[in-house]
Order: sequence, then structure tokens, then C-alpha cells
Amino acid sequence: MRASTRRRIIGLAAFLVALEMSILGFALWKSSTPQGERASLPAPSPSPTSPSPATPSPPARSPFRIGVQVHGYVGDPRDTLRVVRQVGFPWVKQQVLWSMHEPEPGRYDWGILEGFLIVAERDGLKVVLSVVTAPEWSRQEGGIHGPPDRPEDLARFLQTLIRRHRGRIHAIEVWNEQNLHREWQTSRGLRPEDYVRLLRVAYTAIKAEDPRILVISGALSPTGIDDGVNAVDDFRYLKGMVDAGFLSYADCVGVHHNGYNIGPDVRAEEAPSLPEARTARFRGPFDNPHHSWSFKSTLWGYREIIGGAKPLCVTEFGWASAEEYGVVPPGFEFAMDNSLKEQARWIVEAYERMREWGFIEMAILWNLDFAPKGFGPEKDDNVLYSIVDTRGVPRPAFSALQAYLAALRPEP
Repeated sequence: MRASTRRRIIGLAAFLVALEMSILGFALWKSSTPQGERASLPAPSPSPTSPSPATPSPPARSPFRIGVQVHGYVGDPRDTLRVVRQVGFPWVKQQVLWSMHEPEPGRYDWGILEGFLIVAERDGLKVVLSVVTAPEWSRQEGGIHGPPDRPEDLARFLQTLIRRHRGRIHAIEVWNEQNLHREWQTSRGLRPEDYVRLLRVAYTAIKAEDPRILVISGALSPTGIDDGVNAVDDFRYLKGMVDAGFLSYADCVGVHHNGYNIGPDVRAEEAPSLPEARTARFRGPFDNPHHSWSFKSTLWGYREIIGGAKPLCVTEFGWASAEEYGVVPPGFEFAMDNSLKEQARWIVEAYERMREWGFIEMAILWNLDFAPKGFGPEKDDNVLYSIVDTRGVPRPAFSALQAYLAALRPEP
């Protein structure tokens, strides 16, 4: 989720969380949560300098897991998850704003997230949580768009969340696009070894609380910017993570890619020779070939960098289309090149290619429902990726995915 959108969401969600807590989350918790789960938790024992833990025996896992990201902080989760089931997704992803749920050390306000997790369990959906935004109290520098000063604070939060909702959380992605300054604001800058320090402590805490949970490293942002201040190229950052030993602290390597205006089978170096190169309004992939424009080049590049040591989990991918809107936020002009039919075709093709390639364990579409819950296509780029429109009406990708998933019948 992009930082500008997240700031708007935090303001809106703060009100909605309080309301939903009284209406839905609290009622569901009272009916289904055993008393005593609010007991205090011991602080996690591992420190940032702890030796590498023994790798736990991995749970039996299906080779390819398919899901979609939703905006579960807005609206009734029963309605949101009903639409997930209508499409046929067995997995659902929700980003968790740690800063919202622990406003003071040790004081938790679970709000609508409580109801979301309970309803997902009742509906038989597997849940991926992406945990981001450290509370201001955890950061001497202030602000929420960066890591905590003490990784143990995040570990304690994760243990509390898991213990409260044991069995309802099936995968956790630790942070998001930490190679960007907007997501990782510290005086030390964008250092992969600093992220691995956070991941190490979080991984150890998660596995100590529930070893069945799949731990995914924070997905990087594919970017051609490599100034070391605003962004670090994702390939270079990932190599730094490998050098810092992150593969010992992740079951799956997180990846993001939003497909711009070329399809999932096109390598970066092939884009300039496409027929579309003559007519495309957005010129990036065609005039300046770079892996970050290409879905295929990015995923295969990650596989090469990690040497195939771990599977990839694509926790955010999709194609934007502005066909019915005719307007886009600045920087997202590529959405004007993509028709709704292309969006539908490329999403399905991407799922099929990832399944065929064999080194992808999870693929989460970005996104289901940010359009009707967002701020309009001229301001909110998330709207353009949604498979329902601003009125909540399914776009062609919705029915295309229904047909694909019905035929595939993926195992949860």
C-alpha cells in the first residue's frame, strides 16, 4: 500500500475502528474468544544478537497459493469477505497498521481487525497479514513510517496478535517495501542489514508462538531509482539482504510487481520490440528497458539472486486500467494504455505463469475493493488496480478470475 494512501486511510480508519469495535469486533470476540486471552505475555526472549534458531520443520504446504488483498479496515468484513468467496479466492491479505493497534506500549485496540479475523475463520479463508507502521512511541525519531528502535517491540506485538487469534493467521509478511525511504525512515538510511535485524527478531518470535505460520520477508519495491536516499534498487537491496543472512529468517521471499503497460510474459529487454512500443503513451518500458518495468524479469531476477534457496511469495501484483475513468494520478499514466480486457487477461496469465514456473508459493492480487473504498481515480492510484469499480460493480477481471479459479480449484 502506498504511503500517501495509507495516511488518508489512517485518518478515516481511526474513526471507523472505534465504531466497528463496538458494533462488530467486540461482539464477535465475546462470542468466540475464550476468556483469559488478555493475559499478559512474556517478552520474547531472543535479542537482535541471538544465534540463528534451528529451522523448524516446515508445515505441509500446497505448491501454489492464490489470494487477493482487500481493504478490510473500511466496511463490514462480512461483506468484504463475502465478495472474496464469490470470486473463489482461498487466501485473503490484509495490511495491519501496528501504529493503530498499539497506540501506547502494551495497550491494544484491535478494532475492526478483530472482526475481520473472526469472520475469515468462519468463512474458511486463509489469512495473510502484512504488518507495517511502527507506533510513534517506539521511534525516537518520531513518525510511523519506519522501523521501531527496538525490534523486540514488534516481536511483542506479533506474539500478542498471534496468541489472541491463534489459528486464524496463516502467514505474516514482516514490513513492506523497506528499500524506499517513504516506508523506512531512519537516520541510518536504507540499510538491508538493518531490515534483516528486524526480520530476525520477528521471525523468531512468530515461530516461537506458532511455528505453522508462514513468515514472508517484506516485499521490496521494484524501482529504477538507486540513489541510496529515496530508494535502493531492489536487486541490489535483495543481494544485501542475502549477504546479511535473511534466508535463515524467512520461509518465503516477498516480492511486489505492478505490471505497468506490458504483459506478464514480456522480459524487460523484449519490450522495445513490441508493437505497442509505437503507440504507448507511457514510454518507460519501451524507451528505458529495466527489470523493474517487467513482471517476468523481476521475478526471475529474484530467483537468481537467492539461488533458488527459498520460494517466492508475490504479495502484491496487478495491472492498472483507467479505461472507464479517463483520469489517473500523476505518475500512473501507464493505466491509460491498459484496457479492462487486458487487465483481466494479464492477471489470469500471470497466475498461470507463476503456477507453471514452479518457484512461486503464493500470489496475492492487488486488489479487490480499493475502488469503492478509495478516494477516486484522479487521486488514488489503488482505484485503478481494483477488480471492482468505484460503484462496486465487477470489472472484467472479476469474472475472468471466477472462471479461472473454478477451473483450477486451488487447495488452501
